[in-house]
Amino acid sequence: MSLDQPRSVTEPVTLFGHWICPYSVRVEFALSHLGIRYDLVEVPPTAARPKGFVVPEEFVAHSPKGAIPMIRTDGRYLADSLPILDFLNPEESPTARAAARWVDAVVFPPMIGVYYGTDEQRVERAAEALGAALGELDTRLASSDWLVGDGVSIAEAALVPFYVRLDGLRALGFTQPLPERVQSHAARVLELPAGRAVQWSFEQTDEFIWRFTTYRERSRRS
Repeated sequence: MSLDQPRSVTEPVTLFGHWICPYSVRVEFALSHLGIRYDLVEVPPTAARPKGFVVPEEFVAHSPKGAIPMIRTDGRYLADSLPILDFLNPEESPTARAAARWVDAVVFPPMIGVYYGTDEQRVERAAEALGAALGELDTRLASSDWLVGDGVSIAEAALVPFYVRLDGLRALGFTQPLPERVQSHAARVLELPAGRAVQWSFEQTDEFIWRFTTYRERSRRS
């Protein structure tokens, strides 16, 4: 069953997700920022599932693509990060929603391309594209400390996974400099209580680097 009008959140929300998934991080940031109480059911992405991990039957039954994140509220279910952000922020402006989708279309593909790159040329191309996207982001931040208006919006929620994994991206080949306004924006976002709630530990960053370094090594051998 999908989440239909009227949009209401019954606390606590149950979030099926995992820290290493950027889309799950978006939702956890939004829940934290909005002050919505939630329980986290850890469902690692397929590539990060430990041997023998049993996926909860509830998740299998209600996640159409078998992908995280998914939320449950009042016995109803919704999957995919942007629809979930829209649901959690029903009064968000169309401009903020458009900015979140810009992040999804422009920043995320090259970001993912960096850590899934299997050779130096692919990583370099993805890093260059990500650098160009951050140049566009810098322009968007020229008139405000935030992506839309004078405060945090779902655009920040959409973008925060990039900031969270920046050190890991650096280790995996992203060498482009961060524009000054983007650096400042990253600091503001991560200093928020919601930013601190999703910020990675050193151990999580190390695991992220290890997973994708191992992925590259295996890909090159095959």
